[in-house]
Parts: sequence; structure tokens; C-alpha cells
Amino acid sequence: MNRFLLFPLLSLFLTAITFCVTAEADTSANRNSEQLKELEHVVYKKVGDRELLAFIIKPKGWKATDRRPAIVLFHGGGWVSGTPAVLIPQARYFASLGMVAILPQYRLIKGAKATPQVCIEDANSAMRWVKKQAETLGIDVKRLAAGGGSAGGHIAAFAGMARGHDAANDDLSISPRPEALILWNPVYDNGPGEYGHQRVGQKFRDFSPAHQISQDDPPTLVMLGTKDPLIAVKTAERFRDEMKKLGVRCDTLLYDDQVHGFFNKEPWLGRTNEKCGEFLRSLDWFKNMRQR
Repeated sequence: MNRFLLFPLLSLFLTAITFCVTAEADTSANRNSEQLKELEHVVYKKVGDRELLAFIIKPKGWKATDRRPAIVLFHGGGWVSGTPAVLIPQARYFASLGMVAILPQYRLIKGAKATPQVCIEDANSAMRWVKKQAETLGIDVKRLAAGGGSAGGHIAAFAGMARGHDAANDDLSISPRPEALILWNPVYDNGPGEYGHQRVGQKFRDFSPAHQISQDDPPTLVMLGTKDPLIAVKTAERFRDEMKKLGVRCDTLLYDDQVHGFFNKEPWLGRTNEKCGEFLRSLDWFKNMRQR
């Protein structure tokens, strides 16, 4: 095939796959949309006339004087769609462990050539807001994780591993870096041939967490289906190996025959949640805490 036709066709294929995955995620989110309306929420950021909300799920027995572990969860949707509602089941699971779970909105991008810069900006802002509000939220910033699926995994990983793309009015004295990362089929490699490269092009190193790996990256859990059409197993294995070369923990769990977004449906929802709990326990985050 003519190579000048190959790349446009590949781009169309990936766009179609993303649309299907996003539609499935949106269907799942619709089931949780009514629950989202009922959650405690606050404005964590204003951009022009728009207010970005952070939805909060607290564990039973929560008190403002607590210093609990917490997690900030970013939804997927290819940076172009999605809602925090899709991750309510995961957030409720983390709350059942005694954690505070935060589900931020972030700006979505429009246009085929738009980069995910505003998504990254908002993720960084959300992490900084959570740290500034630690006393109000009753959390311990030394036990603060970030997580996300697909594009949400990308911006969570960026906050934890990469630098740059900060909002102009952010307090840069506060690092957005979490102390752990939990990533479901993340699009964290935006290099040539990988998801998102068609958007960022030759600037991929500025956007791709996989190209900014360093020794101070947080311990990371990655969960991926072996039949994911967007993220190849070899991509996840390369990421894991590069992390380990620098002495950074990266647990990579592969789920046979599962596709993109598998973690949002049972039995994989429950199984991946359990692995998240095991990972956080291995970090000793629940010491002296009673858990269900």
C-alpha cells in the first residue's frame, strides 16, 4: 500500500476504535450519571466562565481531622469525551478501603489536530487543589495516589511523571506529583506508532509520560488487556522495563483476551479493584486503619 495512504487510514482506524470504546464508556457512565449528581462536589478551578467540579466520595466514619489515604481518578474518552461518572464504581471501592476518592472534571479537546494540553493542565491543577485542601479533605498527601483509564491514565501519569503544561495561574510551588499511580489501559506512550501521536506529532516527548521516565517516578500499577487495539502489550512491557531499569516499581498485569475498557465491566471490575487494593496495601498505606 502507498505509504502516503497508510497513515491517514491508520488515523481513521484509531479514531473509529476510540469512538466505539468511548461509546461503551459513555453507556457505562450513563448508568452512573444520576449517582454523580448526588455526590458531594466543589469547584476546584475556573477557566473563563466555566467551573470545573471535583466530585468527592468519603469513606464511612470520615472526619475532617482524619489523615487518610486518597486517590484522584481521571476518566477516559480519548481526551474528547467522557465523564467522571464512569469511574464511580472504582471510587466507591477505594472509599470502602477507607480512602477519600476524588473525581475531577477536566476540559475536553475539539478538533482533529488539538493536543491534550488543556487536559494535562486541568489534571495538574486538580492534583494541586487536592494537596492544598488536604486538611479540609482529611487526607495525607504522602498517601495520595492518582489513577485513570485510557486518556485519563495518560493525564494521571503525566501528573506523576512528566513536567510542563501547567496552567498560567497554578501555584507552581506545589507539585502535582502523586505518591502512587494506578493506570488502566493508559495511553501513556505517545511516540511514533502509538496512540495520540497523530495529535502531538514531533512534540510527542513533551506529552508522553513514557518518554519522561525518571528515578523519582512513583510506584505504578498498570492493568492492560492483551487484545487492546489501542495499547499493545509490547508497549506496556517496554514502559515497565524502562521504569525498572531506573529502580522504579512498575507492576504490570496483563488480562488475557481483554480489550480496551475491560476494567469497567464485571467480572473484571471486581478483579481489577482487588488488585488495586493489594497494590496499595503493599505500599503500607492502610497501617493502623480499619478496613472492610
